[in-house]
Amino acid sequence: QVQLVESGGGLVQPGGSLRLSCAASGSIFSIASMKWYRQAPGKERELVAAVPSDSSTVYADSVKGRFTISRDNAKNMVYLRMNSLKPEDTAVYYCTAEGVECRAGICSSTFRSWGQGTQVTVSS
Repeated sequence: QVQLVESGGGLVQPGGSLRLSCAASGSIFSIASMKWYRQAPGKERELVAAVPSDSSTVYADSVKGRFTISRDNAKNMVYLRMNSLKPEDTAVYYCTAEGVECRAGICSSTFRSWGQGTQVTVSS
């Protein structure tokens, strides 16, 4: 099975920056899309940014101009660079990946995996 592991969260002051990383591992044949979601206390999980296989990008309006998503296909990794952080960016951030994995030597099974989440807290 494909596993995702996030890293890079932490406590930062308003206006600061953080870079989140997410590594995918397992019997991966290809990854079609990688995304970052977040969930703040008492709120629904929301899409923050996405980068399909063609490397085009999609952002939530609330983070446009401040966050940058990128991926390294050779390493099966996705990153989220977050600048000008605000207290309302405080949340648990999750990465997801969708694609095709190999099972018993046959590479035709689709997967969608989630990471365990990493806490980002923006506070003075």
